[in-house]
Amino acid sequence: MAQYIERYQRRRLISSYFSVVLSIALVLFLLGILGMLVLNTKKLGDHFKEQITISVFLKDNAKPVEVDQLQKSLALAEYTKTATYVSKEDAAEQYSEDIGENFQEFLGYNPLKNSVDVNLKADFVSPEQIEEIATSLAAKTYVDEVSYDKPLISLLNDNVKRLSLWILIASAVFTFIAFLLINSSIRLSIYSKRFIIKTMQMVGATKKFIRKPFIATNIKLGFFGSLIALLALAGVLYYVNTNFPELNLFEDFTVLALLFVGVLALGILISYISTYFATQRFLNLRTDDLYY
Repeated sequence: MAQYIERYQRRRLISSYFSVVLSIALVLFLLGILGMLVLNTKKLGDHFKEQITISVFLKDNAKPVEVDQLQKSLALAEYTKTATYVSKEDAAEQYSEDIGENFQEFLGYNPLKNSVDVNLKADFVSPEQIEEIATSLAAKTYVDEVSYDKPLISLLNDNVKRLSLWILIASAVFTFIAFLLINSSIRLSIYSKRFIIKTMQMVGATKKFIRKPFIATNIKLGFFGSLIALLALAGVLYYVNTNFPELNLFEDFTVLALLFVGVLALGILISYISTYFATQRFLNLRTDDLYY
């Protein structure tokens, strides 16, 4: 009978520990994902900004040497990410594919112009800077027109700023929720041992002596929960980086290291704080109050 009770208590203890570890792992995993979003908000915004294209259309009488000089100067400009020359023939072929028919057969000629498509670096994608760049390019005698999507640029900048703000707010709120969830799991675990805590106190054990094993145990649980969360987070990052290599998630190793260390430290810190105050609460309760 005693062995059965002992096995039953051991199973309950393991089950309690497992639920705490699982709760910590799930919460920290979601917090890590959100942290990754916070750290990569700028990179994500920069990725979309660098898809903005300025098309520099050239006059038909533009000399090859002028076109070549323009392309080289654009390629070397501090604001340029890529500069690609697109002939009128290539543009016509691409346009025909887009509309599903050969428009040249209908018109009898190719109305499109040779152009240089310029993708800017993210730091230069703002309405004011692009307008300045477009004005300087349009001033060249062999440039017919400079075209870009003005409303899209304004909308993109506004949305990136708005997204950054909401992600920061969500991070703060979710960090608070994470603390509450982990704290609740640990308090429930300690609640089941409240009579043991009070018994130890009644036989003369100091509060520090009573708290020590609970804190040590829950710090270990927090550590294991953090490790599980980090393994899951690493798997998600690897999957995203494999399918979206342009995001270069593993490019900045320092940022990733700080994120992983932060998640690990947060799991341990919350476990310590929650255990300390949970045990302190039961230590300060009267014996009669333990039944409520």
